Amino acid sequence: MIELRLWAPDGVPEVVPGDDLVALLAAALRTDAAADPSHALADGDVLVVTSKVVSKAEGRVVAADDREQAITDETVRVVATREHAGGVTRIVENRLGLVMAAAGVDASNTPEGTVLLLPVDPDASARALRAGLQDAFGVRLGVVVTDTAGRPWRQGVTDLAIGAAGVQVLDDLRGQLDTFGRPLTMTVAAVADELASAAELVKGKAAGRPVAVVRGAAHLVGDEDGPGARVLVRTGPDDMFHQGSAEAYAQGWKDALATER
Repeated sequence: MIELRLWAPDGVPEVVPGDDLVALLAAALRTDAAADPSHALADGDVLVVTSKVVSKAEGRVVAADDREQAITDETVRVVATREHAGGVTRIVENRLGLVMAAAGVDASNTPEGTVLLLPVDPDASARALRAGLQDAFGVRLGVVVTDTAGRPWRQGVTDLAIGAAGVQVLDDLRGQLDTFGRPLTMTVAAVADELASAAELVKGKAAGRPVAVVRGAAHLVGDEDGPGARVLVRTGPDDMFHQGSAEAYAQGWKDALATER
């Protein structure tokens, strides 16, 4: 039998720049374990932490009447731009190599007149959280830092891993056999993203629970911090959808005109 268990403790206060996030999370986790001893952290548990509280603690709060300039500042490459009744949506590649709406700049769950930028280095943030929480609890942990993103060809948003430490982020199944004995040739599972999305089911978007514990994935937790979530990013030659459809059409038309000249 395989069992996966998830829970998200209450009790993490509003995080502000300069807060000791390790101490805040540790206090909430200890209080939760005191109420339910089965929630005491154990070797192999994975802590999934929303990037919002990481950004707040690291001072990634920017004063802005709206987030458009912040989006521009965080943009490395525009993938697609679409006008709609509510304004303009920009799908861009940000400084972390992540392709997402608005460069990951967030105006929710932050004081009026401010926006949140993503952590400067989410993998480094995950490593720091892991080191501090392992020291606090004396157990081997994995840490995943998450953000919310849409997906091409799918309605709705889900959480994905933008930072990771001590967690295997990809499970390469190529070369293994399926149930009919045929070799797998393409399957590489993004297990860190799967942990992130599963944890969001208990954390919620507006419930004030920025951390979740995932138990049952100890096989993905190692002694070393590992390469982090950066290896999940697919850009450059491996990106088959480098531009949105309208942008690709415009570029093709431009190239054709240049060729005719």
